[in-house]
Amino acid sequence: MKYVDEYRDAKQARAWAQRILRLVTRPWQIMEICGGQTHAILRFGIDRLLPDQIRLIHGPGCPVCVTPVELIDKAIAIASRPEVIFCSFGDMLRVPGSAMDLLGAKARGGDVRVVYSPMDAVALAQRHLDREVVFFAVGFETTAPANAMAAAHAARLGLRNFSLLVAHVLVPPAIRAILDSPDCRVQGFLAAGHVCTVMGTDQYEPIAHRYDVPIVVTGFEPLDLLQGIAQCIEQLEAGRAEVAIQYRRSVRPEGNVGARRLMDQVFQPVERKWRGMGLIPASGLGLRPEYSQLDAERRFDVGHLTA
Repeated sequence: MKYVDEYRDAKQARAWAQRILRLVTRPWQIMEICGGQTHAILRFGIDRLLPDQIRLIHGPGCPVCVTPVELIDKAIAIASRPEVIFCSFGDMLRVPGSAMDLLGAKARGGDVRVVYSPMDAVALAQRHLDREVVFFAVGFETTAPANAMAAAHAARLGLRNFSLLVAHVLVPPAIRAILDSPDCRVQGFLAAGHVCTVMGTDQYEPIAHRYDVPIVVTGFEPLDLLQGIAQCIEQLEAGRAEVAIQYRRSVRPEGNVGARRLMDQVFQPVERKWRGMGLIPASGLGLRPEYSQLDAERRFDVGHLTA
């Protein structure tokens, strides 16, 4: 399969592992940011190919992992209302809240539906004008443009029965929070290629320079990750701290300009609590005031719910 098989070539993977072995002269600790990277590292045994001097620290994880309990509780409270059709990607249904998960809410009679796009939820709202349709807008910057598009489209249509429960999180503030920790031992980062496909790399440059850490943007296949680790080690061994793009088949320094523009039109930075990390300033996205009529948290008065 093009763009997959060639990045899983075992012979090349062993060659990159040998190259990394030749580069390393001392111990280094590197964090991969995204749970998708972690999954690939463990699935393909990349950690076992690396020399003992390299320690991979698994980062904050995917947006599903870091969604806090209180947001899940808000989702469940909304989904349990009889007038609501609650729409979500399937990966959120088993994330535990304080008492149950969304599948539990569905089992108790909530109309919880898996959709494959936020536009599916908009279409449901058009077909069910007598119901309130809520989409659980979860994700890194990767999914924010599609959710912004759904919000803008619903606003243009004048849909009064569509809203978003927004749980977006932003990667750069989380990296800064990690590096600001007095116990931080991370010396380099593997940034997530899908995030940077949207956002580009300009937000990472100040982090690399201020904290003197290399940041390498990688894809999610074995060779992507091995090449990214090699690029990170090259910088660490040379005493450099730069932003580099390994995932060049998808990422450009400027990102997707149109997607970023749409995000900025609909969303604004807000503080966000991360499961396992706590409250991080300006690390999430919320709806701008001009889209506040689409805010499910306000519409259903669940802002007071805390874990």
